[in-house]
Amino acid sequence: MESKDRQVPHLIELPKINDPRGNLTFIESGQHVPFEVKRNYWIYDVPSGMWRDGHAFKTQEEFIVALSGSFDVVVNDGNGEQVFHLSRPQIGLYVPKMTWRHIDNFSTNSVALVLANTAYDAADYIEVFDEYMTLKKQDNGKD
Repeated sequence: MESKDRQVPHLIELPKINDPRGNLTFIESGQHVPFEVKRNYWIYDVPSGMWRDGHAFKTQEEFIVALSGSFDVVVNDGNGEQVFHLSRPQIGLYVPKMTWRHIDNFSTNSVALVLANTAYDAADYIEVFDEYMTLKKQDNGKD
């Protein structure tokens, strides 16, 4: 993947093998996602009307897929919000580092799979939006 593709959130279509016995989709590190996968986690059983609070990562990149059901991923690059509705298991969202995001509008029985390029590190999280904006402005000043 081009480095430009790693600077903005965008949808990535995954391979889909159609079969009358059931479809199959797969993800390969570095092939379908622009990083080596170091961690996988999934979000499920989100009660109706609830959302997953916003945060950003200093170094972590993510790839988010709706394995079941649907939900919205709201991203903010410091210049405004963009909403991605994920509802098909062969379409995922790439979220670059230093991108604020929250997930909401979960349908019943939805499952969000998240692939990350880092192991868990609490110090990598930015959980206050004002702090994120300050760091983002500092980061943009380096360009």
